[in-house]
Order: sequence, then C-alpha cells, then structure tokens
Amino acid sequence: MESNNLHEVLRSVYDEMMPMCADMAAVAKGVAGLGALFYVSLKVWQALSRAEPIDLFPMLRPFAIGICIMFFSTLVLGSINGVLSPVIQGSHSMLENQVLDLNELQQKKDLLEREAMLRNPEMAYLISDEEFDKKLEELGWSPSDLVTMSGMYIEREMYAIKKEIRDGFREFLEILFQAAALVIDTIRTFFLIVLSILGPIAFAISVWDGFQSTLTQWLTRYISVYLWLPVADMFSAILAKIQALIIEKDIEMLADPNFIPDTSNTVYIIYMIIGIIGYFTVPTVTGWIIQAGGAGNFMRNVTQIAQKSGNVAGAAAGSTVGNISGRLLK
Repeated sequence: MESNNLHEVLRSVYDEMMPMCADMAAVAKGVAGLGALFYVSLKVWQALSRAEPIDLFPMLRPFAIGICIMFFSTLVLGSINGVLSPVIQGSHSMLENQVLDLNELQQKKDLLEREAMLRNPEMAYLISDEEFDKKLEELGWSPSDLVTMSGMYIEREMYAIKKEIRDGFREFLEILFQAAALVIDTIRTFFLIVLSILGPIAFAISVWDGFQSTLTQWLTRYISVYLWLPVADMFSAILAKIQALIIEKDIEMLADPNFIPDTSNTVYIIYMIIGIIGYFTVPTVTGWIIQAGGAGNFMRNVTQIAQKSGNVAGAAAGSTVGNISGRLLK
C-alpha cells in the first residue's frame, strides 16, 4: 500500500470515529445542565445580594454552549472543518503542482545524465551493454588484452555494486521520509479524534464558573492540530521546489558536452535527511500560527527522537558510502 493511500485511511478513520461525539454529547448535556443551574443561580444571588438589577446577557452563555453541545458534530466540528478545509486544499494543490514539476525535471535529468555518461568513453561501457560489447570486440586475445578484459569486467561489476548500494541508501531514506510524514499525520489524526470525541465534555466543563478557559483552550488546540497537515504540505512543497531548482541547475550543466556528471546523488540524500528532521518541526511552526498549550513535552520528545534518527541515518549513510566507495576506487 502506498503512503498516499495510508493518508486516505487516516482520513477515513477520522470520519468513522465522529459519530462517537453523539455518545459524549449525551453525558455532556447533564454536566452542562448542572453547571448552568449553578452558574445562573450564582449570578442571580450575586445581583440580589448587591441590590443590583439582574443582567441577563451573561446568563445566555450556558444556553449557547448547550446548543453547541446538542449539535456538536454539525455546528462546532462542521463549522471549524468547513472554514479550515480550504487551507488544506490550497496547500495540497500547491504540493501536487511542485511534485509534478519535480518528476518531469527528474526524468529529463536522468535522460541527459545517461547521454552525458555515454559521451565519456571511460564510463560508457559501464552503463551500456552495447558499448561494453563494442569495446570487447576491439580487444584481441593477447595476454595484455585478456588482462584489460578482466579489468573491464571487474570495473563493471564494481560500478553495479556501488550503484546498488547508493540506490539502497536512497530508498532507505525515502522510506524514512515517508514514515516521518505518516507519523505526523497519524499523531494529528489521533489528537483530532480525541479532541472531537471529548469536545462536548470540554464544552460542558466550560459552563462551570472558573473553567471558562477550557472552551478557548479546546478551540486553539483543535485548530492548531488541524493545521499540522497544511503546514506539512507546505514544507514538502518547499523541499520539492528546492530540489527542482537544483535539478534545473544540473540540467544546465548537463547541456555542456564536456561536462562529466556525478552520480553520487549526495545533494538528494542530504535533503532527504533535512526532510526527515524537518517534518517533526511542524507542530512548532503551527504553534506560531495559533498559540495552543498542551502536548508540548510529547512533541518535544518526538522531535528529539527524530533528530537523533536523522543524525544516525546521515552518519550511517555518509560513513558507509564513503568507506565502500573508497575501497572500490582503490
């Protein structure tokens, strides 16, 4: 199953869990009703004790919250998701456009890179069977030619091993990159489901005097977590744009007939590591958009783990590729 399908599964999980809000709304009605009784009684008693006229406007707050609890899925969640969904659609379309451009440029670069290597007599036989056979036909059966022929087979095999190792590390980092995105999306979905299901309880508790801030904290946390996805899409779009600019620069260099390409893909690997670490900064960036408390220690631990994983991946990739490449070049 592809990573895009896993993201769709997480969306389906969120939609499937939303009916559970109705069960919590039934419990929240009782808590809110009892809180409204004490709230209104306290306000009336304070006004009578001070011989002041009763202000009815503050007493409408518990009833407004009660209406939100009764129609929580449609009135509260539906309104918030409806307002924020265009942000997700806009950021996702921006990401798709960048990815499409990146794929087209990558295909063009691969084609030019192969043509550039074929122009180099010292490297053409390593990637082309026709050039390899042609070079073998030019050799004879003298002892020196047999030694040269053996060296060609060894060099071709060594090049294939180096390419497999390099591609293996690239695939490993791509898996980590996709895993980082799925971790953020999974945690986001979990937080949204918990906030949605327990939202009626949070609204009901906010009716009680002294717990009014519970309502605003719930709203800020829900909006902050909801914005993780568009921020992650924007981060991916920025990475894709940077890679597209790098590939465009490589294409310009490959247009030179005298240019010999470097197939190490070092820059690509570096940006994969940056992407793995950068995904775990999404909650921090979202906190700059809307200030929300809670989950800070948890996400701080996740970020530290991600940074350690990125450091280990980068160190392992650099040291292993460097050692093996050094041995093969000797």
